[in-house]
Amino acid sequence: MSANSFDARSTLQVGDESYEIFRLDKVEGSARLPYSLKVLLENLLRTEDGANITADHIRALGDWDSQAQPSQEIQFTPARVIMQDFTGVPCVVDLATMREAVKELGGDPAKINPLAPAELVIDHSVIADKFGTPDAFGQNVELEYGRNRERYQFLRWGQTAFDEFKVVPPGTGIVHQVNIEHLARTVMVRNGQAYPDTLVGTDSHTTMVNGLGVLGWGVGGIEAEAAMLGQPVSMLIPRVVGFKLTGELTPGTTATDLVLTITEMLRKHGVVGKFVEFYGEGVAATSLANRATIGNMSPEFGSTAAIFPIDGETLNYLKLTGRSEQQVALVEAYAKEQGLWLDPAAEPDFSEKLELDLSTVVPSIAGPKRPQDRIVLANAAEQFKTDVRNYVDTVDEAGQESFPASDSPAVAPNGAPSNPVTVTAPDGSTYEIDHGAVTVAAITSCTNTSNPYVMVAAALVAKKAVEKGLTRKPWVKTTLAPGSKVVTDYFDKAGLTPYLDKVGFNLVGYGCTTCIGNSGPLPEEVSKAVNDHDLAVTSVLSGNRNFEGRINPDVKMNYLASPPLVVAYAIAGSMNVDITRDALGTDQEGKPVYLSDIWPSEAEVNDVVANAIGEDMFNKSYRDVFAGDAQWQALPIPTGNTFEWDAESTYVRKPPYFEGMAMEPSPVSDIAGARVLAKLGDSVTTDHISPAGAIKADTPAGKYLTEHGVERRDFNSYGSRRGNHEVMIRGTFANIRLRNQIAPGTEGGYTRDFTRAAEGEGGAPVSFIYDASRNYIEQGIPLVILAGKEYGSGSSRDWAAKGTALLGVKAVIAESYERIHRSNLIGMGVLPLQFPEGASAESLGLTGEETFSFTGVEELNNGTTPRTVKVTTDTGVEFDAVVRIDTPGEADYYRNGGIMQYVLRNLIRG
Repeated sequence: MSANSFDARSTLQVGDESYEIFRLDKVEGSARLPYSLKVLLENLLRTEDGANITADHIRALGDWDSQAQPSQEIQFTPARVIMQDFTGVPCVVDLATMREAVKELGGDPAKINPLAPAELVIDHSVIADKFGTPDAFGQNVELEYGRNRERYQFLRWGQTAFDEFKVVPPGTGIVHQVNIEHLARTVMVRNGQAYPDTLVGTDSHTTMVNGLGVLGWGVGGIEAEAAMLGQPVSMLIPRVVGFKLTGELTPGTTATDLVLTITEMLRKHGVVGKFVEFYGEGVAATSLANRATIGNMSPEFGSTAAIFPIDGETLNYLKLTGRSEQQVALVEAYAKEQGLWLDPAAEPDFSEKLELDLSTVVPSIAGPKRPQDRIVLANAAEQFKTDVRNYVDTVDEAGQESFPASDSPAVAPNGAPSNPVTVTAPDGSTYEIDHGAVTVAAITSCTNTSNPYVMVAAALVAKKAVEKGLTRKPWVKTTLAPGSKVVTDYFDKAGLTPYLDKVGFNLVGYGCTTCIGNSGPLPEEVSKAVNDHDLAVTSVLSGNRNFEGRINPDVKMNYLASPPLVVAYAIAGSMNVDITRDALGTDQEGKPVYLSDIWPSEAEVNDVVANAIGEDMFNKSYRDVFAGDAQWQALPIPTGNTFEWDAESTYVRKPPYFEGMAMEPSPVSDIAGARVLAKLGDSVTTDHISPAGAIKADTPAGKYLTEHGVERRDFNSYGSRRGNHEVMIRGTFANIRLRNQIAPGTEGGYTRDFTRAAEGEGGAPVSFIYDASRNYIEQGIPLVILAGKEYGSGSSRDWAAKGTALLGVKAVIAESYERIHRSNLIGMGVLPLQFPEGASAESLGLTGEETFSFTGVEELNNGTTPRTVKVTTDTGVEFDAVVRIDTPGEADYYRNGGIMQYVLRNLIRG
């Protein structure tokens, strides 16, 4: 029950139904607030308890100073939690472990239950092993069940053991598309109350639902667990960046072009830790699918959320996707009653403002390693010629550039480095590949597969290409992984599926494949040629993530592009081809075929969308969405409210977080004698830290699986084994592109082990990070990470923090942090520190070979958080590091050793 200090409780009548609401206009100043802060204000009004959430907190939000730096802490209580299986499995593992911990401490295990609706979509486990054949989907599903049987049994147990927990089985769709098409409410109804749908999700791209007017963002799994257990999210009232849209997109441009332009603008502006909110007349001209595409990319430009207000377009989408008449009527009535309805002419009070005329957007791609590095499509081939030199050894033994002139045999016609290699296909035919060859072309990821306009455009490009006699190049692995079954339905209804198949874009699965590193292996002969000759080959994908080492271990350069451009690049076969000017191939008469010859008009795309997509498709796809197919229903599951752990399992193991835990936390202590596990540069992402992708046999994780009787073919991926902490620890900081500066000349999960400094000449030997950490832990030596700017940007992966903690890291010192990872470090009991303004490891002369001590940490035991702690080294370096525990709530988590321990103790106390 709300304390209702502002007399905001009221009633809203919609048709025959009556709902309790909390009126925003009862709070002075609410009318001028941006949409996103109005949603937060309602949240506080409804959850005001006089202790954690008080009238002063509500008043502070009503009095929000748009120009002030965030300083006011509030407690946000999300309406629900959404998860995908990679990050969701550890959440359920932890809940199951908490039940046992409660029992051991004398409590009731049944208390450990989601208190807010929690929905998990199994979408990250399909790997595109098979492709280019009509039965690729069926084969990949069989492989998926074979690899993930233990995990799926565990999740089926969770669905029966926990209240308020639902699972969308495999082969249904990607979490974010299932969210906007079915799970999202826009306005939530629960216990007779109506209120804005809000959420946190265990995937950073949870923000896709912002396009539907739903405020939510990605968090680490540990934060999601706390939210499921009724803990509010502690946050500072953020700055809100208003992004004004005017005009309309011109024909020939796509949602991808728009979102890459916005990503570039916002990343340059700087929006980390801020809300972005779109307003202006251009919003009304932006389709819901395009809004969702923009919202999806919020992590790529760094904001917490990127939201659109509710309007007629929102209602049209809710109707199309099969929401009930009453629900649609409630959304409209509630939004208009609460001032949450879009007024295109309004200009709320924003902290900062940007503006984009949609008519100025031009066709673009992004790459070769970051989503914010936009390249105008017309300049892509020329830019590739420059960028590829960063991935090819172009210097001879004398230190001279070995590709100096365009007439050199080692230079392509456009002047790019060249090393042509002849490949023999299994059928005996041969072809030639070179640097820049497109070896992966993937229509994948939630970013675009939710958008029927770009998906239909891709299918029409395929149709026109087939009619001209074109197809993919033989070295290109082509995959189609839609976000929901509805995509297949409208492709079939429009008669476009056969054309996609003929170009090689056969269905490989429903879910997140290439973006998460589940692209599967390249054809053996292509992989061998690439690795034997060290070719810098490329991928082109319609996704959101193109970080180094993420897509495929054989592929060095990765580009984001719209689905129709993915098809075009599959046909062109190389980034050296200027697809805006060069011919993609020749037709049946030998005439050159250009991109303009196969690019569909806006009218063609709109006609297919209008005639091939209907409400009936969504109703059919989601009628029994939680039931699953016969294969899912046949999985045997244990019974009981505590899980029966299998000691031999290599997928699901009981983690050690609560071992030896007492009801009262031990006092926080200073850190002495710490060694550096890794010294890292700028923009080290959670993808560099957290285990992802394939598991190689010669790594600590591969050796662990081999020792436990797992055959190499059954290693599966790190993501699928997230429920086994032993595998995950061994893969932390093991990304093949990680460069640890204290182990120069290495790339991957290596460090120098100073516990073995006496073993030979040259000081501490190079070792796997995992192996070194075990030695440090055995000798009682704490560890520290040194890092540069934007540490932890990228996906909101809980294992980037869990793995860090379990490796024995007690503190991280970085120049700056991405929001989610900093929060997750605290949630795992790791102290996040920041170098003084303008200082860095380099400017302070730190090499990573020092021994560190941290004093002043114990001030936290007094109930306060020190602004800085003193850092000293055995080499005489001394500085005051800024303590990045930003809120009192985070301080409580740190004092308890982590957020899970804090929640568990509070639940037992009742």
